[in-house]
Amino acid sequence: MKAYQDKIEIYSELYHKTNKKYNSISLLRLLSIFLLLFFMFNYIKTDKILYVILAVLSFAGFIFLMKIHSRLSFQKLLADTLLKINRNEIIFLKRENKPFENGVEFIDFHHPYAYDLDIFGEHSLFQNLNRTATFVGKKTLADLLLHTLPQSEILENQEAVNELKDKLEWRQEFQALGIMSQDSKKSYEAINYWASFKNNSLPKVLNALSFILPTLFFGFLAAYFITSKTIILSYLTYIFIANLIVLGRAVKRIQSEIAKADNVDKIIKQYSLLIEKIENENFQSKKLLRLQEQLVFKNAKASQHLKQLSELFSRMDTISNFVTATLFNGTFLFNLHVLKALLKWKENYSSEIDHWVSIIGEIEALNSLANLAYNNSDFVFPEINSEYKIEFKNLSHPLLNPVTRIGNDTNFYPLSFVILTGSNMSGKSTFLRSLGINMVLSGIGSVVCASEAKVHPLPVLVSMRLSDSLSDSESYFFAEIKRLKQIMDELENKPAFVLLDEILRGTNSDDKRNGTIEVVKKIISKKAIGAIATHDIEVCLTTNEYPDILTNQCFEAEIQNNELHFDYKLRNGICKNKSATFLMQKMGVI
Repeated sequence: MKAYQDKIEIYSELYHKTNKKYNSISLLRLLSIFLLLFFMFNYIKTDKILYVILAVLSFAGFIFLMKIHSRLSFQKLLADTLLKINRNEIIFLKRENKPFENGVEFIDFHHPYAYDLDIFGEHSLFQNLNRTATFVGKKTLADLLLHTLPQSEILENQEAVNELKDKLEWRQEFQALGIMSQDSKKSYEAINYWASFKNNSLPKVLNALSFILPTLFFGFLAAYFITSKTIILSYLTYIFIANLIVLGRAVKRIQSEIAKADNVDKIIKQYSLLIEKIENENFQSKKLLRLQEQLVFKNAKASQHLKQLSELFSRMDTISNFVTATLFNGTFLFNLHVLKALLKWKENYSSEIDHWVSIIGEIEALNSLANLAYNNSDFVFPEINSEYKIEFKNLSHPLLNPVTRIGNDTNFYPLSFVILTGSNMSGKSTFLRSLGINMVLSGIGSVVCASEAKVHPLPVLVSMRLSDSLSDSESYFFAEIKRLKQIMDELENKPAFVLLDEILRGTNSDDKRNGTIEVVKKIISKKAIGAIATHDIEVCLTTNEYPDILTNQCFEAEIQNNELHFDYKLRNGICKNKSATFLMQKMGVI
């Protein structure tokens, strides 16, 4: 937290200094306009050439100050955004609030674990991890959390995350540029729509006229200044009108190119700055270097190509200004030439846009994982193996308060499946979720909430918290049966890490017990690794049939000074204490 507080002091000072310069330049800019008007007035009044020279110098000064003003405006916004980023991190670490998007739009009730493990939504894993700012970054992080990567990619991600973890300043500046882009799904889709929308090339006649008519216009204009013959002015008028007629023939084509492209120039400009940030950084890890290498196309950097595209879209905006459009197009068909440049750019580079933007998304997702590692120095990268060995020391849930969370040691070899017992509130469900969340994090190359970990990455399959599907007229029970069927089908293809919490709650006790035992037998026959929580002691006796596979573990409740006490520590064996009976007696229920 101290690092973030130090950053706040640095960026606060930078913001105030920049703001002071910004205000000074604003005043000087106004002064230059005043001087321009003053000198022009005096020229009209006195006809002295000196005032013309001074007016020109004032205008040049205004243009120069405009550029400085624009640069300071950007620096001011950047400093302010960096301030907010560091304040948000402190708010988050103090557990006062979670000022990050929660990814609720990615909730999928049918996913094998996303809903059960609270991957998305309020107080979710996504909300705690998410440090993305662009639409593609958010989507990339969401997709990453929904799949287990191949081992080679996990190791590459671990290396990249470990490198980015210590690049705090770079990560925050990258995040700030993303926030400043004000990117959205709509703008992302607009850019992709433009890139994929293929138009035919312009007619050859239109191409020829775009050069011939402007050449004639400026030729006659030069002739007029040389000869001062007024008849030339009439020719200029005809050519001016001809240029506008030619433009009229191309207006529909121009409109089709810039359709849905509001503010696209600004967003592409920010994309270019994000990519430039990647291009200019000195990376060491294999994945980051590979992503960096992919940002060179046709002997030029991707950021340069995108800046050119942004500039073309910005120039095309003049078509919507009647006065500017009439003047520029009547003289040299400005927007037609911009259209030709846009079409040429699209032909040469449009196939790469989506790939370049996807690299931004990948970096944002990796930055989010790096931020988790940075904020939790006690978390570790799991050792990845291919021997189905899964072991955690001091395992806990990464979203629990670090001051109060309690860790447990657990392993799944040589015994591969745990039957877990314990009273309500003793910690069974939290332990199962801890296992699930950390297996998900292991499978994407992240650090995990443990002091030591060895993991064989496996698909995670969970039945813990299903929802009635009213739209499908499904009961909770039927939804649970469908989930169990989904788990069995997945296990037909390959082994997986399976977590089950009190399954078959919608049927009678005998049916539930027998069904649970059969589910356990079926799952372990398919080489699944994992755990099932149950209150039924007879289910625990299944370990007698499969002593080399199944083991009993439990969470106990203790009665101390006539109060129920939970220590949330995992023990070997079957739960013995009956906390429900004690609580009902204490509260006078029985």
